[in-house]
Amino acid sequence: MRLYQQLVLFMLAATVLPLAAVGFLLLSRAEAELVARIDAEQRTQASAAAEAVGARLMEVVEALARSAELFDWQSATEAETVGGLRLLYGQSPAVSAVLKLDAQGRPLGAPVFRQEDVEGHPRFKEGGQTRMAHSVPVQQLRGGGKGQAALGGAYVHEESGHAAVSVAVKLAEGEDAPFALAEIVLEPLEAALLRRPQGSLGRVDLVDDDRRILASTEPTRRMTTLAPELAAHLLTPTAPEPDLVRSFRLEDPPRRVSVARVSRGLRFDVVVEVDEATALAPVHAMRRTVLASIGGAFFVLLGLGALFTRRLNRRLGEVVQGAEAYGRGELSRRVKVEGQDELSELATTFNRMGEELESARARLLRWNDELRMRVDEATNELRGAQAQLLEAQKLAAVGQLGAGVAHEINNPLAGILGNVQLLMLDRGSADPDLETLRKIEHSAKRCKEITQNLLRFSQQRERPDMRPVDLNAVVRDALSLTEHQILSDGVTLATQLSPGLSRVRADPGHLSQVVLALLSNARTAMMKSPTRRLTLRTGQRDGRAFLEVEDTGKGISPDIRPRIFEPFFTTKDVWSNVGLGLSVAWRVVTEAGGTLSVRSEVGQGACFTVELPRA
Repeated sequence: MRLYQQLVLFMLAATVLPLAAVGFLLLSRAEAELVARIDAEQRTQASAAAEAVGARLMEVVEALARSAELFDWQSATEAETVGGLRLLYGQSPAVSAVLKLDAQGRPLGAPVFRQEDVEGHPRFKEGGQTRMAHSVPVQQLRGGGKGQAALGGAYVHEESGHAAVSVAVKLAEGEDAPFALAEIVLEPLEAALLRRPQGSLGRVDLVDDDRRILASTEPTRRMTTLAPELAAHLLTPTAPEPDLVRSFRLEDPPRRVSVARVSRGLRFDVVVEVDEATALAPVHAMRRTVLASIGGAFFVLLGLGALFTRRLNRRLGEVVQGAEAYGRGELSRRVKVEGQDELSELATTFNRMGEELESARARLLRWNDELRMRVDEATNELRGAQAQLLEAQKLAAVGQLGAGVAHEINNPLAGILGNVQLLMLDRGSADPDLETLRKIEHSAKRCKEITQNLLRFSQQRERPDMRPVDLNAVVRDALSLTEHQILSDGVTLATQLSPGLSRVRADPGHLSQVVLALLSNARTAMMKSPTRRLTLRTGQRDGRAFLEVEDTGKGISPDIRPRIFEPFFTTKDVWSNVGLGLSVAWRVVTEAGGTLSVRSEVGQGACFTVELPRA
């Protein structure tokens, strides 16, 4: 991927995308807050309109009831009754007609209506009067007192197209008392009922239980039926009392709706509806503005990035050419340094690298000569190692020869020992030759024991014979081979063999070889020491048996301690086969599943510890 493409991706990832994400997140929050605000305003508007509807209608009803209580309807003449009806008619401009009914709901006398209306107005024909009377629950008032009022449902005259509600007011006491039936037209109250706050969106409708729009801020919607998808969200007349105000959202087209119930008795709903696209138009406009701003910023960044990468590519190209020159061996090539930015530091570092490469090539040539000399030295050391290996093979051959000799000597020794023992049987206790014979027997037994140990030590097997072994017995057998030589060198020998030691799993011959190698190494290390003490101790700890060989020799310096188990490594002035002893001992102990460790200080001697698993 080219640098310009990477820069574009970086700008997208580092600037444009985070800004877009933050911008759209803020817009989403703003939209959610605006929707919540719209719902709150709608609920407030619906609640206020519902309260106004209830207050205005109840104001007219209460005015009619108060006026009916002030008049004596039972003793009034016909003219006085007409005056009383006119009194009721004048209580509110919304009262369009007043009619007196008997207890059975039949009209008594002529109705009172506007003066400009004619007597044959369709409202006061038989059908209109019947609709007014049937819309009021007159049965509820028969048991009430004078002045009690009941508000009926809404109805519409097909001839006039006006929405109205009827109010019945009881004119006297008793079940057979007459009623005054007043018609309240909603049209004069519409402006007050559906007053919309300045700057608010949407429309406000007053709806009855039959889903008819009785009043609306859009006059063309009066007396029409509410849309089915909206009507489905309204409560039915028999539904339980709901929350006073409810808000919800409708689709196709998207719009926000709030509904407030005027009261259970009035059975009217105020519906506030606003188109969502219109309400959220500021947020949508802001979203388009943000998109345009992000797009503009992106194109500006692309232009600036193109100019920057062009200059950057030119300077990097010079570095690339310098690197290719170095690849061809032209280490004298240098890159031009411009300015004090990071690329200048890169050019300076590149030039410094060229200088170091030149000096490194000179050093490499010198090292080549030194390497040739070291190879020659290593070759000489290898020839010496080959000579040492040849000597080791010679010693192995001598060991095999010694094993054969020991085997051949063992048979004559058995004869000597048998004859001496026969001679001792023929001598009495006072015989002067008995003591001499005993010395001969003891020496013969010692020679036989030495040859047996020599035979056991000289045996070579390709695979170790692992079996339970008495570690103390192996130590004693090894000491029998070399104890005389150790003591003859003036070394004090101390053995601390733990009684009841558990058997270990090892090859007895190989383990004897390990003990002999450690004893020989300790004896040699004490050749020039003023104090010569060799201690052998056995014991067990942590479920493993151990053997420690401790000397008071010259010790091992820390710089050569890691190499003491390497084959042919020795610190002796004259090489001997001991250079293989520690490496062979380490191999034998490791094959047996044990460990061979050493602790030593220069001038303080050394202590080799062999740990072996119990059988």
